[in-house]
Amino acid sequence: MTRRVPGRSPARSSGHTVTGWLGHDQRAANVMAMAQYHLRLEQALAQLLPTGFGTDIRIARVDAQQLVLAVPGPAHAAKLRQMAPSLAQKLQAGGWQVGEIRVQVQAGLTAVLHPASRPPKSVTPLGPQALDAFQQLHDHLQPGELADAVARLLAHHGTGNKT
Repeated sequence: MTRRVPGRSPARSSGHTVTGWLGHDQRAANVMAMAQYHLRLEQALAQLLPTGFGTDIRIARVDAQQLVLAVPGPAHAAKLRQMAPSLAQKLQAGGWQVGEIRVQVQAGLTAVLHPASRPPKSVTPLGPQALDAFQQLHDHLQPGELADAVARLLAHHGTGNKT
């Protein structure tokens, strides 16, 4: 027995995936088609660009036959502007309707494309021999910034200052 949700037509609930649901609304279907177009065009661009360079570029917009690409910084922009005419020709040869390529710097793009992930911290604790050496060093230092730094190191490692 099929349970009907009040307020929903059976035709609307037939798409069990987001893409299926988007297909029932013309406006959403147009948005989906444009997103798929942008993704395919970005993939085509990535294949034409030097390795690693294509992963830092996103399509900002497509107007008529003008393609506007977003890059994370001025170095990317300068390199891409040099490549733009030949890149447009290669895209046209591949069947893409691109007459001109413009480049736009978007400073926050790097954070979006490559979220910072800290590598795991690899710490090797100081052994007793190293701590004794630092203690002896501290005992022979004149009071000052270096002596204070060595004292903080010893305190951090739980030996305290044995003076």
